[in-house]
Amino acid sequence: MIFLSLLLSACSSTSAISDGDSRDPLEPVNRPFWTFTWDYADKYVIKPTSEAYSDYTPTFLRSGLYNMALNLNEPSTIINNLLQLKFSEAASSTGRFVLNSTIGMLGFFDPASDFGWNREQEEFGEVLGKYGVGDGPYLVVPALGPSSVREEAGDFVDRYYWPLAVIDFWPNMLRSAVIGLEKRVALADQEQLIIESVDSYEFVKNAYFQNMNYKVHDGNPPIVVDEEEEAEIEAFLDEFEDEIEE
Repeated sequence: MIFLSLLLSACSSTSAISDGDSRDPLEPVNRPFWTFTWDYADKYVIKPTSEAYSDYTPTFLRSGLYNMALNLNEPSTIINNLLQLKFSEAASSTGRFVLNSTIGMLGFFDPASDFGWNREQEEFGEVLGKYGVGDGPYLVVPALGPSSVREEAGDFVDRYYWPLAVIDFWPNMLRSAVIGLEKRVALADQEQLIIESVDSYEFVKNAYFQNMNYKVHDGNPPIVVDEEEEAEIEAFLDEFEDEIEE
């Protein structure tokens, strides 16, 4: 579930409804998909399932299954780091995968973290963004949530990395389900932000793009100055100062 993690790593305030957002040319289609995703699929299926999973699955088993699911992403992270010339991060991911897949019993345990090799997933969509490929049109995938053309293209490539490419359909579905459920559990404390927003669709969309920008720039996104807005503020201040002088 793509939208389950975006609020965990991006901060956003409630937003007013946009007027002609160039990032979202498919808004007439995306909005109904978002309504279905948030008001129906999440409310009646995803959220109750995640709560039952959290309440009735022993903590050590949940942690182990989640570690195993994420451990299978390490090879793609290694390659995606190398494609960005991030050699130290690639070495760290390599160490994580080798250690956790052996001593960690196929990733059930995470001894690599004890060595300071923390998990930092890199996706091919981030590689594309690093080399200047834009997000492309915003997309809402029914029951999954916000995405973009670039992210979907990146996810398509990531699925063809070993070992994901050789895992059978049902084990891979189980892996995806474990990751999705854990992310939905983690979102429980933040979902009130969506509920209280002026427009949940706009709120989640803006948070999504902030999160993608944050990830592409490794946590240090450039500060973008809106020159038109700055000019309006400056003109207002000049007018205000003139009124005071009079």
